[in-house]
Amino acid sequence: MRPFPFLLLVLAACTLTFQSCVSADKLVESGRYEEAILLAQRKLAGKQRKSPKMVRAAEEAFARYQARQLREIDRLKRANRPENWGRINELYRDLRRYQNALEPLLPLVDKNGYVATFSFVDTRQGEHESREKAAAFHYDEGNNFMLAARRGDKRAARLAYQEYEQARRYFRNYRDTHTLMQEAHQLGINHVLISVQNDAPVVTPRDFDRRLRQLNFGNRNTFWQQYHVDNNPRIDFDFQINLRITDIAVSPERVSERQYVDRKEIQDGFDYVLDQNGNVMKDSLGNDIKVERYVTVEAYVTEVLQQKEAIVSGEVEVISLATGRLIRRQPLTARARFENYASTFIGDERALSPDTRCRIGNAPRPFPPNEVLILQAAEELKPALMTRIDEYRDLVQV
Repeated sequence: MRPFPFLLLVLAACTLTFQSCVSADKLVESGRYEEAILLAQRKLAGKQRKSPKMVRAAEEAFARYQARQLREIDRLKRANRPENWGRINELYRDLRRYQNALEPLLPLVDKNGYVATFSFVDTRQGEHESREKAAAFHYDEGNNFMLAARRGDKRAARLAYQEYEQARRYFRNYRDTHTLMQEAHQLGINHVLISVQNDAPVVTPRDFDRRLRQLNFGNRNTFWQQYHVDNNPRIDFDFQINLRITDIAVSPERVSERQYVDRKEIQDGFDYVLDQNGNVMKDSLGNDIKVERYVTVEAYVTEVLQQKEAIVSGEVEVISLATGRLIRRQPLTARARFENYASTFIGDERALSPDTRCRIGNAPRPFPPNEVLILQAAEELKPALMTRIDEYRDLVQV
């Protein structure tokens, strides 16, 4: 069931405000009866001397609107299709609301004494009947889908959930829909197992596998999709995303040295401007004329660079556990790098570049053990894995 579009009424009223050139008669002629009723209600409310033209427009617009609603209700009833009851209920509710919109204006009398006629209908019985039958239709549809859902059809479980949800829009606690929705939800969830398989031909640190499995899926789990890092035997998993580590490599400890020169032209005082006779020249105010003096300074830099790197390589596999089919396989690599610069210089400090200044004074550091770099690479692998999992979201749908 769709809630009455109250927002559309407001928007329609706003539109009419800015389109005052559109008359109620024109709206009636074009079949826009609801807009004509709203325009008339706005123009007539609170007026002592009511426009005859507007009163008759309101009368005709409502008569035509009511006739159209009742014809459509009758047509849908004669079709004898249970799925029509929701639309029938909506038509009854719309009719009641437009009647309620005009009722405060009654009796509606124009300034010449003409009394408009409005033949309101009692919609309560029709609303109640259509509401009951619409809820029953969606409830029965949900039960039909649940038959397939209980046999393992997750799409059917989600459709059943939607049907029960529709029934509860007519009656908040309709029959046992609350219990059935809980069951449909559990039956309709996609369960995805995230696993790590270490096939690297090297001995890995003790915490390596545990670090890789420390993944947080709190903001990735949705109502119909749940990720798990624990292989719970009570859960019937639909898909598996497996990170298979194929290789771990650690580079040798490398120390390289290079020497280079930083040069810079800087201001170094000033010189007086002399005339032909060797005297200091004066400006118009009698001040000595001076010019800036520039010199080129140099610094001879010795830079020591320490480097060591760990690379963890693997591949990510997406597997359908229902069929055992490999859906996708892609490589995944992460690295952790130790890098330390230690620089010294001889010469003029003013010549040093900003990059060199950052490194001056640094001392050589002990190289990190292999285990530390490997664990750092494992930490770098986790966000890369999460990115892949996000990319595979559509692949792990049932």
